This record gives sequence, C-alpha cells and structure tokens, in this order.
Amino acid sequence: MKKLSTLMALSTGGIMAFTACGDGGGKARAVSLTSARYGETGGAEVTQYTLTNANGMIVKVLNYGGIITDIITPDKSGAPGNVVLSYDSLSGYLQAGNPYFGTLVGRYANRIANAQFSLDGVTYKLAPNNNGNTLHGGLKGFDKVIWKATPQAGDSSLLLEYRSADGEEGYPGNLDVKVVYTLTADNALQIDYTATTDKATPINLTNHSYFNLSAGQSHDILGHELQLRAPRYTPVNENLIPLGRLDSVAGTAMDFTTPHKIGERISQVQGGYDHNWVLEEGEGLQEFGMLYDSVSGRVMTVATTEPGVQFYSGNFLDGSLKNTRNNAVYGKHAGMCLETQHFPDSPNQPSFPSAILRPGETYKQTTVYRFAVRK
Repeated sequence: MKKLSTLMALSTGGIMAFTACGDGGGKARAVSLTSARYGETGGAEVTQYTLTNANGMIVKVLNYGGIITDIITPDKSGAPGNVVLSYDSLSGYLQAGNPYFGTLVGRYANRIANAQFSLDGVTYKLAPNNNGNTLHGGLKGFDKVIWKATPQAGDSSLLLEYRSADGEEGYPGNLDVKVVYTLTADNALQIDYTATTDKATPINLTNHSYFNLSAGQSHDILGHELQLRAPRYTPVNENLIPLGRLDSVAGTAMDFTTPHKIGERISQVQGGYDHNWVLEEGEGLQEFGMLYDSVSGRVMTVATTEPGVQFYSGNFLDGSLKNTRNNAVYGKHAGMCLETQHFPDSPNQPSFPSAILRPGETYKQTTVYRFAVRK
C-alpha cells in the first residue's frame, strides 16, 4: 500500500496502534461476530451485527441500509468511545431527514445533474430529490433497503447482498451488489464492494459515516486535523454539481496536502466543505488521508481504490435530529464524512473517469478505515 509521505507529521510522539491487554502469550484472539434483533420496518426484521476484535475495537452494522451504527475505539487513555454519529434506536434511522448516517449509498452516490443521464442513446429519468438533481440513489436508495446479511467463516466479516431490479429508481439493469465489512486484528474496518449487471448502468457505491473522533468530547469537528493526498478538486455550482474541470488546490482553502484544522479556513469556502477531491493517480489500494483529534488522541487513516473522495464537513446538520445517541445535539459540523467514490455527476461529465458498468464486467471497490492513537 502506498503511504502518505508526511503521515508522521501529525505526531511528534508517533502514532501507535492500540493493542489488547492481558494476553500473556501475545497472540491476538480471533474477531468475534454476534447478532441481535434491532427492530422492524415494512414487515421485515432488522438485525444488528457486532464485530469485536481482541483489542476491544467494535463495529456494529445493520442489515437495514448496511448502516454502521458504531465504530468503538479507545482514546489515548484507553477509554472506549463511538467515533461515528448515531441514534439510540431504529426510529432514528427511519426519521424523515436522516442525513444518511452510516449508510451504504447507491446505486449512484452523490449527485446526478437534472435527475437524468443518457447512456447508449437512451435518456434515463431519475427522482429529483435534491434541488432538481438526484442525490445518493434517489427516493429509496440502497440506504433504505433490507440487505441479505451472512456472517462469513472466521467471524471477522459480514457479507451484505442486494439485487437492485431493472428500473429501480430509474436506473437500467438488474444490479447484483455484494458488500463485505471486515474488522481486522490490526484495528481497521475494510469495506469491499462488488457488483455485476445485465444492462449498462452507472454505479458509484460508498459509505456515508459521519466521523467525530472525539466520541462526543467535542461538539464539532472543526478542531480535527485533516490531511489529503489530493492535488486537485472538482469545483461546483450553487447546487453542488461539478463544473466539469479539475482545479488545483494549491494556494486555496481546499489544500489539505499538509495537515490543517478543518475550521482553520472553512469560512473561505461558501457553505463549507462539500466537494470531491481528486486523489493522486496510482494502482490498487492507496492510503490517501489522515484525520487526527488532539482531544482524544485518535487517528484515522483512509485508503481506497477509488479516484476521488467527498469531504463533507456536516454543513447541513442543524441540531433538529431526534433519537440521537445519549440525546446528543448534532449541530452544524458535528461530524464529517470521507466518502470514497467516483466523481459526482460522472454520467453527464465525459471528461471524468467513467462510472458505467457493463454486462460481463465486475465493479470492484475497496476502502479501509484504520484506527490508532497518538500518545
């Protein structure tokens, strides 16, 4: 895996993986997987699956929407905390206006302009659910369906499967999607996506977790330090649709090639950060980003096979969400997203990397979120 050349710049004391205590033999135990009923929606049972490794890292996932409800990791003093924004029950995730907390997003993550695209001479109409554009798959995207969930051998992974029928939300082709969540022994959450189709179709899958590495100690993420190995970004119009060009980040508030606090220059960006960064070109899984919270000492690095990442600074959170975990008030900038992806509106932007999947091809995407602490 290609590493950021300045990863260690955030830490004069070094970045340390958290490890299990009390294991005299030094041998890590296998990751465990358990499940429990979480509720019901539309007559279907919702189950929560819990992955736990020997170091005490915990990841909890629902079969509804593929939602990550918890990523629990220790801070620099060893105290565990949930580093993603979440709710106290299923009702939170079902409420109107839920901003995709922890969800799997598809068939096409991010925006498609004017809720339509043309492919092979045919124009396809989609649901205009965001200022006349289509956002995150439409009215009922992958975030609002029940996935078939199957624990995998070894109990370190959970397989989720869903067939998106031809014409669902206006998209062509029967799309068969598989997503595997894996909790590793070295404190990483790996997400592997694959898909096949029987008709050409756009596809762009991602996860929409909102991170706050302080686990509630800080009410916003403006003090978090972010670094992105991304020399360019895609500028957008007032409705967050790309203008079709790739601009350099150099000398702008979009430059995170060296670490900056998120709040340091956010006032220079109209509306806050909600843009696609163009990652350095390379092959295979590449580490491109680091997020650091000095309050807790937690560090998260991110690697992906995708060409871009949407950094969203939680600009539309307004404190109105109900059934939040521990009655937390999720106000503006309470959490931030790093959504690995193809570029927004790629089906209408011929100069962008193609996001079209055709019969006989297999869509593949891998993203890894790795957690550690800085002492």
